[in-house]
Order: sequence, then C-alpha cells, then structure tokens
Amino acid sequence: MQSASQKTRKRRRSARAFAWFLAVASLLCATFVAAAAYYVMRPTKLRIAVPVEEVRSLRVIAGTFARNRDPVRLSIAETADEPTAIESVMSKKAELAVARSDATLPADLTAVAILRKEFLVIWSAPHPAPTGKSSNKKIEDIKQLSGRQVAVLGGSTDVALFKLVLREAGVAADRVEIADTPLEATERAIRDARNDAFAAVGGLTSKALTDAIALTARLRGEPRILAIEGSEAISKKFQGLASAEIPPNTFGPSPPRPSDAVETLSVDKLIVAPKRLDGPSIVALSRQLFENRPALLREAPSLASLEKPDTDKDAPVPPHPGAAAYIEGSDRTFLERYSDLIWAAVLLLSGLGSSGAWLRSYLKREERDQYLKARDRVLELITSARTAADDESLAALQRQADDILERTLEYFQDGAIGNASLLAFGLVLEQFHYAVSDRRQAMAQGGWHAVPPASRPGPAGASRS
Repeated sequence: MQSASQKTRKRRRSARAFAWFLAVASLLCATFVAAAAYYVMRPTKLRIAVPVEEVRSLRVIAGTFARNRDPVRLSIAETADEPTAIESVMSKKAELAVARSDATLPADLTAVAILRKEFLVIWSAPHPAPTGKSSNKKIEDIKQLSGRQVAVLGGSTDVALFKLVLREAGVAADRVEIADTPLEATERAIRDARNDAFAAVGGLTSKALTDAIALTARLRGEPRILAIEGSEAISKKFQGLASAEIPPNTFGPSPPRPSDAVETLSVDKLIVAPKRLDGPSIVALSRQLFENRPALLREAPSLASLEKPDTDKDAPVPPHPGAAAYIEGSDRTFLERYSDLIWAAVLLLSGLGSSGAWLRSYLKREERDQYLKARDRVLELITSARTAADDESLAALQRQADDILERTLEYFQDGAIGNASLLAFGLVLEQFHYAVSDRRQAMAQGGWHAVPPASRPGPAGASRS
C-alpha cells in the first residue's frame, strides 16, 4: 500500500497537472477571443486610386474617417488620370477608384457613391480685334463652331465627350480645331486669340469653371453659354450621360450668366469598386460617407451633390451589392454577419469545459475510490462500535474515524468529491457517533453489558436481566 506522503505527493502532482491544463485552456480561450475581437473590430483599409484633380476632395473624406475612427479607412493613391485609376483597380493595386460615368468602365466595376454631378459647359467669347474692339462674329450655336478653334479645358475624357457632342450636332470633328488644354493653362488659353470658344466639364459650383467664365468676360468680353440641343436623345443613346440644365445666374447674377436655363449634358463623378470587393466593407463605407456628409461639406463644398448611386436595374453603372444593401436597408446586422463565428466560439468554450471536466474526473479517479473505501470503512466502524468491549476500543474506533474524516476533507478540497458525496459521508459519520454514544450509555448503565454477549460468563439459560 502507498504511504500517506506518497498519496499526498500524487494528489499534488494531479492538482498541478490540472492547473496547467486550466492555464493552457484559459490562454487558448483568451487568444481566440482576442483574435476574434481584432478581426471584428479592426479598421478595414481600402486603397483608392484618385486622379490628380480629385485628390483634395478625397483627402478630406479620408481625413474625416480617420479622425472619427470609423471602421473603414481610405488611403489615397494619386494617378495621372481616370483611365490610370481604373487600371489600378483592375490590376488589384487599389480596391476603389474615382471615375466618370461616361468613361469606358469594365463590366466588373460598380458604383459605390456619386461624388457629384458634372456638367458640360460650352461657351463662346468675342474675338478681340486689333483696335481693341470685339469682333461682331458671335458664336451662338454649336453648329457655328465648324471652322473654329475650341480650347477644351480638362483632359482626354473631356475631349472625347466634346467630340461626341459635335458629332451628334452634325459638326464634323475634323472641321473643328480642338486644343486640349490642361486646367492650369486656362488663362493662357483665354488670352489666345485663336480660340473662339471653350469647353469644360465640372460642377456648377466649381471654382475653376466659375473663374474661367469670369476671366473670359474680363479679358474677352461677355461670354455666351451654348446649348446642346437634343440632350435628352443623346443621353438615351450613350450610357453614362444624362440630360440636364444649367440654371440662370449660375456663373454670376450681374450680368446674368446665363440669362436663361441652358440645355446641356451631365455626367456623374463616381467612386467605383469591383463586385468582388467585400460587401460589409462597402456597406460600412456607404454609411460613413452619408452620415458624415455635413462635416464633409464644411471642408469640401465640391461634395455638395454627394449622393447615393442609382439602384435601378437599368442604371448606367450598376451599384455595388454592398451599396445597394445600405440604400435598401437590407444590410445584415452584426449578429447576422458573425453568428457563425459566435457559435463557433460557444462550441469551442463548451468543448474546452467538457474536456476540463473529463480530465479533472480522470485525474481524481483514485481519490474517489479511496473515498468510497473510507465511507465503507466508517460503516464497518459502526458495527464495531456497537460491539466494543470497553472505552479504549471505542476511543481507537474514534481515532480511525477522525483519520478517515481528515482524508475525506482532503478529497473534497482537491475536488475529487462534491457536496453530495461529502453530505453522504457526513450522514454515515453521524451514525457512527450515534453508535459510539449508544454503546457508552449502555456500558454506563450496566457494567457487565460492556462485554459482548457471546463472551459473558454464566450458566446456560440463566436470566440476563
């Protein structure tokens, strides 16, 4: 048999093993919870390819998201023009891009938001005569641009749109001299007497466009805003274009520029993303854009027409599924998105708990066996107490019971037995004490009763009363 010290050491080793198990299990649980929390709460970083002229607006948006610690953050990748921005997305160098709705967009690109609406504005200017007086040859219609030179302020996309308008107006493109002019060369182009008219695409509140028309009036005389007749038919014919009007006094009230509403074409400046991009990220991005709209307008007035993309099936640029979910209110809640992850965590914790309980039970199996033997031994002591011959025998039995009680309490403290087992042992121990008390009382009432009946002397059949 094992000595008491050996049993104690064994119990301590078991306790240490179980403590190590609990420590490892707790560490695993903490690691899992921390990893899950990081995965769920970490900000999503999206890289957006932005043409040079849009960098300022997007920096305002990115800065606002960063200050608010929003779940989606933007990093700006500046590009030379819109085609380069689109190529960055298609080559997976960026997740988002800024592009116009009339650009040639791959089928995989979808709309996330409309940054603003831009209008094609064409205006003519008096030609300065050598005498300092303006020439009387005024251009009042797009068809009169044939044989003239027009400076298109912007980039290649603006030139392509202007050529389309000429073609739809019945003006042969080779009959118009087009000067592709960057915005920074606007003043030089206006001063150039060879330019009879100008064209630009921009927001109606765009400072660059308003300043260009005001500069034309100052350097060349009062400009005339030319209407694009049949803009409705053109918009239906070409994807990404819309019929629009330039309201009176848009570019100045005195004198009014224009004096009446002028028919023209508009395009949408879009944030686009491929369909493959994570839906919840676009839902969060859409929410941030429109919930932060008032703050964005204070820093970037050019975002005054920031709006949600068209969700109609025949929209020129279809919305991203995430943007459509946000607009239609069908985006999933936190619990809906992460229910699988939550259930996995619950199952894992439940499995760890079951494993711990099993291991605890396995490590304490010998102590439970010892407890059962100890309880049976107390039952034997009850029988011995009822037949004890003297006080010394009872005292010896009580010492044994005390030793058994001490070991049983150790089993309970080690977790080998529970409250129910301890209660059962207490009932048995109580019966033992009753047996000892009864035996002592019987021995005190009649001394000869202290001797067990089988060993008492006397003639056969003698009375025991």
